[in-house]
Amino acid sequence: MELRLDGKVAIVTGAGRGIGLATARALAAAGAAVVVADLNEEWGASAARQIDALGGRAVYVQADVSDAAAAPACVGLAIDAFGGLHVLVNNAGATLRKSLEDTLPEEWDHVFGANVRGCYLMSRAALPAMRRSGGGSVVHVASWHLRASIPRLAAYAASKGALDALTRQMALDCGPDGIRVNAVAPGIIDTQRWRAYLETLPTEQRPAAERDTLALQPLGRPGTPEDVAHAILFLASDLAAYVSGTTLFVDGAMGSRLAHV
Repeated sequence: MELRLDGKVAIVTGAGRGIGLATARALAAAGAAVVVADLNEEWGASAARQIDALGGRAVYVQADVSDAAAAPACVGLAIDAFGGLHVLVNNAGATLRKSLEDTLPEEWDHVFGANVRGCYLMSRAALPAMRRSGGGSVVHVASWHLRASIPRLAAYAASKGALDALTRQMALDCGPDGIRVNAVAPGIIDTQRWRAYLETLPTEQRPAAERDTLALQPLGRPGTPEDVAHAILFLASDLAAYVSGTTLFVDGAMGSRLAHV
């Protein structure tokens, strides 16, 4: 059985850069028509153009996933442009490097708004359309922080833990309709966001931070956006037809190492 998505329609949130962009490209390369949803118009429109240039089919929609109006707009565009919906990848999110005591209430709400409320709103809008399409697949992008963590990521770690629980619960409710729900839990992925974090460090500390990160990788390297995208593609495809309610770690075993330190 080939890993193909011919005839399928997918929405990928946060698809302008990083894991989201790699996922949108992978799904399109496998034959899916893709709605590229991103808050940043420049990034999102560029992603859709890249897919079109490679022979795929994509449309861009500007979307703040924490806004209740965004989800119906995304789903409506998928139906209007491509005739239905079969795959939803909830990738859009926010991070915050602060301890719980240092986190302001509005900062906590922002992280949970993007990481949890956004998944809730997008899934709630997508499920009826998937049901009408005869079933589908929802994939949440969680984090290796489900298994282990590091200091000063209170809101982020808590929000990603919530996605793990939401994945299991949704799988139970959605299974009778032929809708599978899973999550991926990436580790350290070499994205623009990771590079931006390194740039917040004093210049003299950056080489050591990169070396320390590399030392934690059992596979000897950080992940790439494509590593995560390929796992998402598998979960979205019929090759994962009996996989639901699980979180697939794409962390090169780093979480396993830190969990047993």
